Amino acid sequence: MSEKIPFFDFFASFLPPRELRVLLHDAKVTGGSLNREKRTLEADVEAGGHVSDAARAALEHMLQQHYDIRQVKLRFSAPAAPGESSEQLLFGKEIKGRVAPIENLNPKMGGIVVEGKIFYAECYETRRPGVWCMTFDMTDYHGSVTVRKYLQSKGEPSVCAAIAVGMWVRVQGFVELTRDGKDVQLNPAGIVRITHAPRQDTAPEKRVELHLHTRMSNMDALTDTTSVIKQAMSWGHPAIAITDHGVVQAFPDAWHVVQKAKGKIKVLYGVEGYYINNLDDRIAVHGPADQPFSDEIVCFDIETTGLQVTREAITEIGAVILKDGQITDRFQTFVNPNRRLTPEIIGLTGITDAMLADAPSLKEALTAFLAFVGDRPLAAHNAEFDIGFIRAGCKKVGLPFDPTYVDSLILAQNLLPELNKFKLDVVAEHLDLPAFNHHRASDDAAMVAYMLIPFFRRMEEELGISRLQQINGEMLKLRPKGNKNHRRPKHIIILAKNKLGLKHLYQLVSASNLKYFKRFPIIPKTELVAHREGLIIGSACEAGELFQAVADHKDWAELKRIASFYDYLEIQPICNNMFMLRNGSVQSEEDLRDLNRTIVRLGEELHKPVCATGDVHFQEPEDEVYRRVLLASKKFPDADKPLPIYFKTTDEMLQEFSYLGEEKCHQVVIDDPRHIADLVEDIELLPPGQLFPPRLENSEQELHDMVWDKCHALYGENPPQLIVDRLNVELGSILGKYDVVYMSAQKLVQRSLENGYLVGSRGSVGSSLVAYMSGITEVNSLPPHYRCPKCKHSEFVTDGSYGCGADMPDKVCPVCGEKYVKDGFDIPFETFLGYGGGKVPDIDLNFSGEYQARAHRHAIEMFGETQVFRAGTIGTLAEKTAFGFVRKYLDERGLTAGNAEMNRLTQGCVGVRRTTGQHPGGLVVVPDDMDVEDFTAVQHPADAEDADTITTHFEYHCMEDNLLKLDMLGHDDPTMIRMLEDLTGVNARQIPLDDPDTMSIFTSSRVLGFENDELLGPTGAVAIPEFNTRFTRGMLVDTQPKDFNTLVRLSGFSHGTDVWLGNARELIVSGTASVLETVGCRDDIMLYLISMGLDPKMSFKIMEAVRKGKVKKGGFQDGWEDAMRQHNVPDWYIESLAKIGYLFPKAHAVAYVMMAFRIAWFKVHRPLAFYATFFTVRAKAFDAEYCCAGIDAVKRKIHEIENNKDATAVEQNLMVTLEVCYEFYLRGFHFDTISIYESQASDFKITENGLLPPLISVHGLGEAAALDTVEKRKGKTFISIEEFATCCNKLSKTHIEQLKALGAFAGMADTSQITLF
Repeated sequence: MSEKIPFFDFFASFLPPRELRVLLHDAKVTGGSLNREKRTLEADVEAGGHVSDAARAALEHMLQQHYDIRQVKLRFSAPAAPGESSEQLLFGKEIKGRVAPIENLNPKMGGIVVEGKIFYAECYETRRPGVWCMTFDMTDYHGSVTVRKYLQSKGEPSVCAAIAVGMWVRVQGFVELTRDGKDVQLNPAGIVRITHAPRQDTAPEKRVELHLHTRMSNMDALTDTTSVIKQAMSWGHPAIAITDHGVVQAFPDAWHVVQKAKGKIKVLYGVEGYYINNLDDRIAVHGPADQPFSDEIVCFDIETTGLQVTREAITEIGAVILKDGQITDRFQTFVNPNRRLTPEIIGLTGITDAMLADAPSLKEALTAFLAFVGDRPLAAHNAEFDIGFIRAGCKKVGLPFDPTYVDSLILAQNLLPELNKFKLDVVAEHLDLPAFNHHRASDDAAMVAYMLIPFFRRMEEELGISRLQQINGEMLKLRPKGNKNHRRPKHIIILAKNKLGLKHLYQLVSASNLKYFKRFPIIPKTELVAHREGLIIGSACEAGELFQAVADHKDWAELKRIASFYDYLEIQPICNNMFMLRNGSVQSEEDLRDLNRTIVRLGEELHKPVCATGDVHFQEPEDEVYRRVLLASKKFPDADKPLPIYFKTTDEMLQEFSYLGEEKCHQVVIDDPRHIADLVEDIELLPPGQLFPPRLENSEQELHDMVWDKCHALYGENPPQLIVDRLNVELGSILGKYDVVYMSAQKLVQRSLENGYLVGSRGSVGSSLVAYMSGITEVNSLPPHYRCPKCKHSEFVTDGSYGCGADMPDKVCPVCGEKYVKDGFDIPFETFLGYGGGKVPDIDLNFSGEYQARAHRHAIEMFGETQVFRAGTIGTLAEKTAFGFVRKYLDERGLTAGNAEMNRLTQGCVGVRRTTGQHPGGLVVVPDDMDVEDFTAVQHPADAEDADTITTHFEYHCMEDNLLKLDMLGHDDPTMIRMLEDLTGVNARQIPLDDPDTMSIFTSSRVLGFENDELLGPTGAVAIPEFNTRFTRGMLVDTQPKDFNTLVRLSGFSHGTDVWLGNARELIVSGTASVLETVGCRDDIMLYLISMGLDPKMSFKIMEAVRKGKVKKGGFQDGWEDAMRQHNVPDWYIESLAKIGYLFPKAHAVAYVMMAFRIAWFKVHRPLAFYATFFTVRAKAFDAEYCCAGIDAVKRKIHEIENNKDATAVEQNLMVTLEVCYEFYLRGFHFDTISIYESQASDFKITENGLLPPLISVHGLGEAAALDTVEKRKGKTFISIEEFATCCNKLSKTHIEQLKALGAFAGMADTSQITLF
């Protein structure tokens, strides 16, 4: 065994008792053997801790029972000691020397030794045969360097296979400049693989992280969901929470890990919501005292030196007594703040230093004020500010202060929802109260009293209340209705406790996006309370409601009131909140600890768990730099300030909270978070492989009857057994399970055909004979065969001599003499529904772009407006954009970095969520007896508040096993076919797929009237879908296809990854294999291996692994290569499979090539219709200035673009159109001059041996203006350009000048004026 495999990855389905799981959390299987005949297993296991003989014996016994093995023998050993060598020489000689930091490398250093992690690796053969280039980038997380070596000898490329991303290596070599002299690289003399121990959590009892952000937290976090869950699992953490900002889009990735973990870890599904307390964020009456509105109440106000209660001082106190609607007494005193006032405060209040010089001290003033108040309730506007200063002052001088008080600000917000602002002067003006000297305490106090008079009267008359303690109950009813502009969202943690809670969580996320979105997806408290069942609510971070109340020094009763809403309270390491020290919110680190201590004390008094969390935004400490890049791209001024919010170990968190004392520290770090995790059930996010289809009445019977009716219509009442067996197998997997999927697609296709538009199938749906028989696809997946359209006799060719029926020679029916129809493309059903029908079918269809919107509307009509949603997509940070962010980040800081370090920083940022969108053709259908939130939340794409479109919150691939997905793209080919049929009257479906003239253009242009043109090359495939690009035309030259089956193979080559270049092409050109022997489509593998005698199921598994790139990444599974060689599969074929990154399905290729061949037929036999259609439908870049100027002008423009290395995308698109124009001229056709009377708005019109361009072929002339012109010119004859321009007034002056230059006004006067001589 070449690698150490974690014990619970090796024994993946084995789940021993918890004590043994803890003991073996870091154990690794290092070797062993399995005797299949004797059914015995021996394994060498490296374990970090001591494993007793009793534990070993228990494990062996449990493994024997679990895997039904006769004997299991485990040999335990300790890992290599630090001094022992576990290094492996990969290249060159043994390395000696001291390791140097990578960031210090320069060419003057000469020989050097560096260590680091490989994050990019590539090995390729250069243009010089036999010479390979091995290159990889490595980093020590302070700098990065590229290591490059050219390998000359034949055996040396084996080192390439040993180099892999993620590996740690030590390299000795020479620092040298790159070829351009702008960077340094390392030329290695020796490469050694070294061990690098990752961070470990060595605490005997593990914590649970309840607050973690993944890459789905928009441009804010970088934690990879899969990686961090696996890390938590390897550390022995029993659970981990996912709590992204406002979204739950990381859930599917987390669920995939959980499925494979098989009970080793629990994921807590949650969200850090943007929360607005629209219910009781601030109550009007604080304290227990009660009295009628008419009794005495003291209205007061203070002036201060500033806003911070911990730093500023009171300068004035003013108060009045309100009784029965009248002010009966007044109080005013200045307070000596023992400091000078700032000019801003003097200007705001009018209070000067001279006025305060002889003022009473704080204690004297407060004593006098409290004596004036007595036991009366207090009232103030924004009372928490005033009360906070009075309370802090009383505490400082030793005076008791625990009042009942009324906040007139809250009364104003709830009773006057029509206002947008609620400052004292604004409310006073609205209530038409007397003018007053604002920002003087005595005047402001009186204004509070005058404000309470109408408020008390209104509450008595409209709400029917008359006592202070009745106010809060009525305010709870009014608060949600009030103006929301003044409420800023705070953070809140919401965890799903069970399946009901998960649905409620999705409903909250949906509502936050669809109903309450305002810069952020807002969750109001009213919605949260309504959906609270099944949820666990945490108080979140420093941006949470509770922490901010603690930081604002609100009174203890108010803190208890706020905290009582939450199921658990949250505290975080003080390093998370150091920004508060920088901005002056706190004075010391000890103040930050005190904030946490206050929350702990609240938890104790309210008997609520207090959980220490990390607010994780990236996984490893060294990842912090990536987040700095992200924050800098968002213009955060403190982007570079240290914020180590990485995934911390248990010991690290225990150290962070050690100031709480050992017992309390253990409770908040370990006990309470684990308690919260234990409250959460194991939730099945989406049941794997279980489809919840919508209902279509009688779909099962309708599909059954439709399939057999079509079968009998084509193959007679007694069809060949081969067909009967195939249909029975397919229908056995489909009926009662997936029949709605088929019938929904069938109805949409039939509707399109009725409207005159063909539908092309994509993906592997053409592998299904049922799909063909029901009319979903034109691809007949049966083996090549003849069938008689008259007597239904059929002959199948199953010896492999033909790849498809179209390539067989013509033949007449021996029974009735009728000419046979040739059909069949030999595609196995397993590529669609898997072996035994285990895959959920995915039917992808290409509708005409003109018809797509109607097709979507038909789907909505079929299933209901409320059950159909657009398939959502997630837009993440792309490599090019991330590279730009990194470059700007470095430039703004005057930093430089080599290419390798730039690439590392870029890779670190790639994949972070940036926006959302919608699939161009995907619809998701929810059954009418379920809600969409049974599966996912929903939202508007790209946070567009005013959008009508609603998409799934999850990326649509996540749910394709569970919900019907209709993938209905708009495509040009069906549109072209429709226009060609309209222009020619030819039924495209009757075009023979073996027409020799049509087939000839894929190797020669002779049938088009020219040969071997210097610009277009030898083929005539220009403008033919699938074969139009220079890359695919080069493929045609290399392969010289003579039949339809080869064209299908070429389509597979062009759409696959690592299939043609460096693989099939080299095999074909070298003569090692023919085109049809190489692998072009995924189905080719399965059919070929079965034909060589391999087990069909193994053949299917090999095909699936190869087509997904799994073999390329991780090699063949044990036994596969041996099985292939035992059945005489050639080595070149096996090597070819190992190179493939992705393979196209054959059914998809057949469908595409069928469309392409039909269009090619029109090019050969109806050329003007073909060119009119191509230019109308596909040539969006057609510009009459260039395209209509003749063959020489077109040729010059082609050369101009070819020779321009910086050609724009617009010019590249124009290039394709120019090539078709060139061929059009080459065949002897011409463009007529654009006519202001005859040219259509957007369609090219066939004329005598030519085409009349439409009005939109004028540069910059849009379709709307063209349609307007066509409408306004009807029945008119223009005598001048001026008259035409006046009539067709949507054309600009520039358009008129362009039409004039193109000859559209030939012989027409400029103006309508008559000149007399």
